Amino acid sequence: MLFKKKPRGLSFKTDKHRKQKAIFREWLSAALLAIVAATLIRTFIVQLYIIPTPSMERTLLVGDCVMVSKLAYGVRMPITPLTMPLTHNTIPIIGTRSYLDWIQLPYMRFFAGQGIQRNDVVVFNYPIEYDRPIDKREHYIKRCVALPGDSLLIIDRRLFVNGIAAPNPEGIQFDYLVHTDGRPIPSPTLRELGIEAQKGDMFNEENTVVLPMDLNTLSRLRQLPNVRRVDTILHKRGTVLPFEQPVFPKETHLFPWNVDNYGSIYIPKKGKTISINTKNILLYKQIIENYEHNTLRIEADKIFINDQEANRYTFQLNYYFMVGDNRHDSLDSRYWGFVPEDHIVGKAKSVWFSIAEGDAPFWQRIRWNRIGNRIK
Repeated sequence: MLFKKKPRGLSFKTDKHRKQKAIFREWLSAALLAIVAATLIRTFIVQLYIIPTPSMERTLLVGDCVMVSKLAYGVRMPITPLTMPLTHNTIPIIGTRSYLDWIQLPYMRFFAGQGIQRNDVVVFNYPIEYDRPIDKREHYIKRCVALPGDSLLIIDRRLFVNGIAAPNPEGIQFDYLVHTDGRPIPSPTLRELGIEAQKGDMFNEENTVVLPMDLNTLSRLRQLPNVRRVDTILHKRGTVLPFEQPVFPKETHLFPWNVDNYGSIYIPKKGKTISINTKNILLYKQIIENYEHNTLRIEADKIFINDQEANRYTFQLNYYFMVGDNRHDSLDSRYWGFVPEDHIVGKAKSVWFSIAEGDAPFWQRIRWNRIGNRIK
C-alpha cells in the first residue's frame, strides 16, 4: 500500500475543532448582532439614565433609573460617528475618551412630532461644555419651563411665562430654614418625610438647618415636637448674595437677578430678529459666539458681528429654558442660560427602576413604589 489509513483519532479531533469553531462563530455573530441592535435602540429609540443629583426632587430622586424616549422630539442623528458602541463619552473602568472627534456631522433630526411642550421633563446635553462635541457633552435632565419665543420672569419664587403664572409641578421643592429646640431631627425621621438631603448650618445660627421640602412635607415637619419654627428662604429682588453663584448672564451690575427673582428674559426663536445693544447683547453673546458660531466684539457703544457693525440679530436655532423642580438646589438655565435645539436628547417618560443610597442591603434600598411611575 502506498497510502496509509488516517488514524481515527485525528479525524475525531479535527471534527471536534471544527464544531468548536462553528459554535464560536455563532456566539460571536449573536454577540455582534446584540451589540448592533442595542446600539441602534440606544441611539435612535430609547435609553436609560440614572439620576445622579437631587435637582429634580421630588419628581425624580437620586437613584431613579429613567426611561427616555428619543422618538418624542424626533430622532437626532449622531454628530460624532466615530464612537465606541454602548458608551457615551468615556470608556467604563478605564475612564478614557470613548470617541474620536475627527469627523463631525451636521445637526439633523428626523420624524419630529409635536416637539417640546412646556413642563416636559427633558434630557439634553449640557450646553456650556464647549470642549466636547455636542452629542458627547454630559447629560442633564430638567423641566422645560419656557419655549422659543416666550418671555420668562420669576417674581418671589413664582414663575411667569408671557405674563401668566405657570403651574407649579406637583413635587416642586424650595429650601426652608428650620429652627429646632436644640435637638437634631433624626435621620430616620427625615427619611420618613422623604427628605434625602440637608445643607446644614448655612447661616451659622445655632439650632438651625436648611432643608428642601414641598408644601406637604413642610406641613408635616412643622408638627415635629422639636421644631420651633420654619422660615421661608426667599432671595429678595435686586439682591445678589455673596455666597451664591451668580446667575446668568453673571453681569450683576446690569442684571441684579437671583434664583427667586429672575428676568424678564426673552427665549430666542429660530428666524426671530431682535434689536441688540451693549446691554442685552450680554444675554445672547453665548448664543451668537458658541452656538451659532459667529465672531463678536464690542467697541465702545458699537457691536460687530463677523466684523460687520450690527444693531439687529436673527437667531438661527430654537432655544429652551430648563429649570429643576428642586428650585434652590438645581444648576439649570438660571445659571448657564439657554439650551439650543441641537442639544435636545429626548423626553423622560417613566421610572424603570429606583434604588436609594445608603449602607443597607441592596434589596432593602429598592424603592418598589416608584417602579413604573410615569413622569409628569
